Amino acid sequence: MTALLTIIIVLFVAVAIWQMVKIFDLAQIGVVNDQIADDNDNRLNAYLMLGFLVFIYAITIVSFALWGDLPLISNAASEHGEDVDNLMIISMIVIFIVQTITQFLLHYFAFKYHGKKGRKALYYADNNTLEAIWTIIPVIVLAGLIIYGLFTWTSIMNVSEDDDPLVVELYAQQFNWKARYGGNDNTLGKANVRLIDIDKANILGLDEADPNAQDDIITTELHLPVGKPVLIKMRSQDVLHSAYMPHFRAQMNCVPGMVTQFGFTPTVTTAEMRERPEIVDKVANINKIRAEKSKELEAKGEAPLDPYEFDYLVLCNKICGKSHYNMQMKIVVETQEEYEAWLAEQKEFKDSLIK
Repeated sequence: MTALLTIIIVLFVAVAIWQMVKIFDLAQIGVVNDQIADDNDNRLNAYLMLGFLVFIYAITIVSFALWGDLPLISNAASEHGEDVDNLMIISMIVIFIVQTITQFLLHYFAFKYHGKKGRKALYYADNNTLEAIWTIIPVIVLAGLIIYGLFTWTSIMNVSEDDDPLVVELYAQQFNWKARYGGNDNTLGKANVRLIDIDKANILGLDEADPNAQDDIITTELHLPVGKPVLIKMRSQDVLHSAYMPHFRAQMNCVPGMVTQFGFTPTVTTAEMRERPEIVDKVANINKIRAEKSKELEAKGEAPLDPYEFDYLVLCNKICGKSHYNMQMKIVVETQEEYEAWLAEQKEFKDSLIK
């Protein structure tokens, strides 16, 4: 807090000095102003505008050549992921086209109509045709994007009970995640943070008197069967968190005192995603960096880094405290048989309580 106040005071002092200097300059009488641009200055600035336009296009081409593959766009692992990616790609194309045209016009007009002795600017109060063009076209484009986005969002969020989704609770707390499954009846028991009892290992505040809570299963990993619709209900114990699952194109805030939800259907198992060429290259690159770092650590007598292996993750996308960066949980997408075998190994709530 002291450092922040110091920075603010220094900033105010700097602004005050700057204002005093300006006042002093304005108060000078009889001083010749040599800051007026002549034709040579205007011509130089006109060519500089063209040069900057060339620079913008050049850096854009280089960026596309080096980083234009957009690897995450090709790694959607949910049914709705392709729709979200299409919306993103269309938005980026529209933005790129508009930016290319408007930047050219801006810099070209600055060059063509640069200041010149004897030249006067053309002025007229309004032009209804131009105003109609630059109003109607953006309205049509933005309306199309917004309507497409609304339909996409509605299709994602409307999880039908006819699909018989797997219901899972995602519980957020500083700084970790817990997952809760509804057991054999696929129904989550009642829960409230006021019912948390650490002494009895009731860490999520489940209502011990609720029959639906007896077979609930609490885990530190989120396992999901591939091809099965999933409805994830989210709670937060303390502050605002945000459950972000990038490969499933899923994100929803976890708000203290209320339950939010997000539904999706996983389409690619963890094992299948690990075999994709882009993921293989990513893992190899990360492990190469880790190997070099491990050599440095071993030279200092410290333990080397473990090899990296790809996993789906739940991340917190809200700055929720000092360990926010490390708030993540592993997601495993597997076959129905593998999921059932894993679930059968987990303890039910009634069996995990300390009597």
